[in-house]
Amino acid sequence: MAITYEWRGGFENAAVNRLHAEGFGHRVLDIDWAAQLHRHSLGWVCARRDRDGELVGFVNVAWDGGAHAFVLDTVVRADARRSGIGAGLVAAAVRGARAARCEWLHVDFDDELRTFYFDACGFQPTNAGLIAL
Repeated sequence: MAITYEWRGGFENAAVNRLHAEGFGHRVLDIDWAAQLHRHSLGWVCARRDRDGELVGFVNVAWDGGAHAFVLDTVVRADARRSGIGAGLVAAAVRGARAARCEWLHVDFDDELRTFYFDACGFQPTNAGLIAL
């Protein structure tokens, strides 16, 4: 499957809401992703199938306005997983954060995604802290 990755690509809120609901196992919400991302994010990456332009993957890159960027909500449509699209999304996010002169790209994830983020995407393990709110 040929895929195109676009930094700060255009999208419809409904398409991201459907993809997010499928990927994270919740009902489809009515989130205004466009407003939220333009207000709070350095960028995002849309992965689309070349043949029909359908959105098959998405990642948000939040930031602190300076040196630190954060990968959030990496998601790939179920029938397109394990084909390299997730790693392609993260690689495009790395390029976008680097072009913005960020010095660090952070990610946190569930244990079952360690191989993906460490092996496929090149993240390094670090100590970090978390407070559940």
